[in-house]
Amino acid sequence: MQLIHAANTHVGMVRTGNEDAYLAEATPDRGIYIVADGMGGHAAGEVASAMAVEIMSAAMRASRLPVVQLQGVAADAVLDANRQIFNRTVDEPDKHGMGTTLTTMIVGDGRYMIAHVGDSRAYRLRGGELEQITVDHSYVQEQVDAGYLTPEQARYHPFSNVITRCVGVATDVEPTIYEGELADGDLYLLASDGLTGMVEDKNLLKILTARKSPGPMVDALLWDANRAGGVDNITAVIVQIATAR
Repeated sequence: MQLIHAANTHVGMVRTGNEDAYLAEATPDRGIYIVADGMGGHAAGEVASAMAVEIMSAAMRASRLPVVQLQGVAADAVLDANRQIFNRTVDEPDKHGMGTTLTTMIVGDGRYMIAHVGDSRAYRLRGGELEQITVDHSYVQEQVDAGYLTPEQARYHPFSNVITRCVGVATDVEPTIYEGELADGDLYLLASDGLTGMVEDKNLLKILTARKSPGPMVDALLWDANRAGGVDNITAVIVQIATAR
């Protein structure tokens, strides 16, 4: 298995600072990919997202368990990040209210595992079909699930940025775990809502299928989100799966 990846972030066209953080790294047998979208302002969101990425990545690097057995390790790492971030909000008044989304994807052994909190997203492109793997922990998603809003109405709802679960704002948090098998040619996208809130899925698909490698894909995604307004920080991580030959 070969992992070809690219990642980048952009402050966008409106914000003065970037509260997103990300990681994209791979060894011959495992890839670790993370997107975290911080919140809290006054640099606190930037602190929360950086802490979450650091704590999660350290736990994933330290574990030698196969991907299929990593659910517990990932959940514990989310709890650890939550505890450390929450404690800083208690100890440091200027950090009060800070938190972060956290979407982590581990790839290896022919499988992927995703630990997800918040409304950053993971997508898979396979056979020309783009599928959103994760489900947002958000107010509008709950309304869609209950049948009160359509996905289109949710996209443009005034509360579309209100999340119902994040890392660091409460004493406890539970990630949602997703698992699946990899296939040769798969393409995975992890993104903050600064991308997915600006670029509709049909346009994500158009960009991902029009370019042959992750680097140009990431560049095009960030450019398109900025062209649409760039009202938030924008982060994209792309992983391409190829069978080693």
